[in-house]
Amino acid sequence: SLVATILCFSGVALFCGCGHVALTGTVNILEAHFSKVTTDHAMLTDVIQLMQYVIYGIASFFFLYGIILLAEGFYTTSAVKELHSEFKTTICGRCISGMFVFLTYILGIAWLGVFGFSAVPVFLFYNMWSTCNTMKSPMANTTAIDSFCVDVRQYGIIPWNATPGKVCGNTLGIVCDSNEFYLSYHLYIVACAGAGATVIALIHYLMILSANWAYLKDASQMHAYQDIKMKEERELQDITSRSKECLNSYT
Repeated sequence: SLVATILCFSGVALFCGCGHVALTGTVNILEAHFSKVTTDHAMLTDVIQLMQYVIYGIASFFFLYGIILLAEGFYTTSAVKELHSEFKTTICGRCISGMFVFLTYILGIAWLGVFGFSAVPVFLFYNMWSTCNTMKSPMANTTAIDSFCVDVRQYGIIPWNATPGKVCGNTLGIVCDSNEFYLSYHLYIVACAGAGATVIALIHYLMILSANWAYLKDASQMHAYQDIKMKEERELQDITSRSKECLNSYT
């Protein structure tokens, strides 16, 4: 549970922190080179701001959820260690463990989607970066440098009537050489890696919670068996003592 919690915190921190900064850099690049009319990318700006607010919520939620799962893991471990003592698991405790298993499973599926979604900007930036490398290669025709273009309108990021919508030649080289493009590209890669780490952490949590739930179930069954066994031993002792008393009185 401790390892899974550290991995979850690290993955969520990388995804939220790097993703937030990368989204801001993406808006700046679009406004400076691809869509100079504010109304053309107004919807995209609103969506990015909404995504940044969602990132704040994700960070807060997983901070609390990771602590709760860590505490639940320690609680379950203590319950198993107290198997032969007076400690008894309750139905409510087992239901809570089962609820965490179900919730972690749902979150794991959701984060698989987030991981796939976070790979999309990496793909887009990689296409732009590879186009710039091709343009700068010695094999490229320097007289036809303006034929190398990147049109972000084809990805549906901005509408087709956005001005200019694409960059070519030297302007494309300036975009690729800018610190903002370099930083945003690598931050998207780190954010994607953070989402992958979070998926791995949730898989760890799911295995741990499933095992702990099974341990709690076995512990409750063992306690029930021990209670029945003790009752039977008491009844047997009572019968034996009454038999001795009857034999003595008869004698």
